[in-house]
Amino acid sequence: MTKVAIRRALISVSDKTGLIELARELTSAGVSLVSTGSTAKQIAAAGLEVTEVSSVTGFPESLDGRVKTLHPSIHGGILADVRLDSHREQLDELGIEPFELVVVNLYPFRETVAAGASYEESVEQIDIGGPAMVRASAKNHANVAIVVSPNRYDEVIAAVKDGGTDIELRKQLALEAFSHTADYDAAVSGWLAAQLGSERLGTSYSKVGDLRYGENSHQSAALYSDGSNTGIASAEQLSGKEMSYNNYVDVDAALRCAYDFDQPAVAIIKHANPCGIAVGEDVAAAHAAAHETDPVSAFGGVIATNRTVTQKMAVQVAGVFTEVIAAPDYESEAVEILKTKKNLRILRLPAGYALPEREIRQVSGGLLAQQPDSFQGFSSSGWQLVAGQAADAKTMADLEFAWRACRAVKSNAILLASDGAAVGIGMGQVNRVDSCRLAVSRAGERVSGSVAASDAFFPFADGLQVLLDAGIKAVVQPGGSVRDAEVIAAAEAAGIALYFTGERHFFH
Repeated sequence: MTKVAIRRALISVSDKTGLIELARELTSAGVSLVSTGSTAKQIAAAGLEVTEVSSVTGFPESLDGRVKTLHPSIHGGILADVRLDSHREQLDELGIEPFELVVVNLYPFRETVAAGASYEESVEQIDIGGPAMVRASAKNHANVAIVVSPNRYDEVIAAVKDGGTDIELRKQLALEAFSHTADYDAAVSGWLAAQLGSERLGTSYSKVGDLRYGENSHQSAALYSDGSNTGIASAEQLSGKEMSYNNYVDVDAALRCAYDFDQPAVAIIKHANPCGIAVGEDVAAAHAAAHETDPVSAFGGVIATNRTVTQKMAVQVAGVFTEVIAAPDYESEAVEILKTKKNLRILRLPAGYALPEREIRQVSGGLLAQQPDSFQGFSSSGWQLVAGQAADAKTMADLEFAWRACRAVKSNAILLASDGAAVGIGMGQVNRVDSCRLAVSRAGERVSGSVAASDAFFPFADGLQVLLDAGIKAVVQPGGSVRDAEVIAAAEAAGIALYFTGERHFFH
């Protein structure tokens, strides 16, 4: 296979990671370096020979750096197909030298926006010359290797030392390059659309890796990232087996649940539904209470918490077969304890966890997008007491917990709670009466004296009556049924407190 020897390289990078090491290796291999602005200055400061782009173009960088590489002497060297005699002849006539390697990454637009920059500052971080060079190089991958990530430097250096880049490597690099500019453009268009209130939806995802299979073994699957570094797609795996498609779905649901709470919270998930939710003074107490929600179903579950996993919690988790645990961090002793469970997947979240700005679900022929359901600014002060006496402080705390926890349960959802922990959960039923019966059944003796939350209104009094007959002492629900009066009358007759929230929390 014919290799393209690297004689001349163009380097212009915003991310300077590994820059000097790359420049030093290229120089030692006899490669001539051409560079721009701060990149050229850093290379020169390291004592390495570099030609500034302005010397090649005969034109100074201008307009505050907006115009540097947009010149035929640069793009002619990138785009020339040197396999063709006519292109080589034109290069000679124009006095242009070809490039065999282009190393470019783009202005940090996403990072600038995420840091809260102003509109004008964000606009200045929209790269123009960079994407032009990246796309030109990728188009001409028959002759040019384009590198957009420092992660590829070692591979390129090895290729240079081995006589040049082969076509398969250049094709892979071209794909990464076009994906890089597509992601970048999607970030810019999505940001601008948000600024203008546009109805256009622009989004892009980069492949993180293939999964063994999808929801079932005959389905192929892969993980993609939106580049936000705020969720499970960017988590670091510390130990355990390879993550599966279903693992990712369950962990995402568990995190969504655990991070709904301000206190230390633990969620245990099976098949995207919670079988345990609790808050506590610390994560160990929260985990113990969450496990007691449904110990049978917790076997083989997925655990997520919104706090650092302590040694005490790790000992508890290690005593139960668990598929995955995800947390913002771990005590060192906790990691060592959890690692004794060889198959347990241990995930550490990136710097922050946040709900996405927009939830997207694919449907045939298109997609649905919505603002995520969150408890930001949550307060029970706006609830309406429609039956019974006002709940005491302890009962109200349990009602507030149940209302938050109920959001993580698939509709129709009924959640029973006591002392900051779920004691019975009815989920995913096609009618609310069955969800009530399921929640009561799972709670067993613990149902008496607990409180209940319903993710949507009771359309009839029959579902509420199931809870009342079981000994529920207070209920919170959205209200809004045409038969609210019937439901309120049932609560009044039973002498329990019934609160309307005025909002629902469907989760399909």
